Amino acid sequence: MSSAKRKPPVMKTKPQEEVNKKGLIWAGSIFGVVLVAVVVLLIVGQ
Repeated sequence: MSSAKRKPPVMKTKPQEEVNKKGLIWAGSIFGVVLVAVVVLLIVGQ
């Protein structure tokens, strides 16, 4: 007699949501550029 093979569960656990790395890099770079521009304008304006 052969035993019946167990089927894997249909609903697997949800993978955890990954952080949007490209979005974070874009946001960080834009923030950095704006920060540098503001610092330069403050230095030039004095």
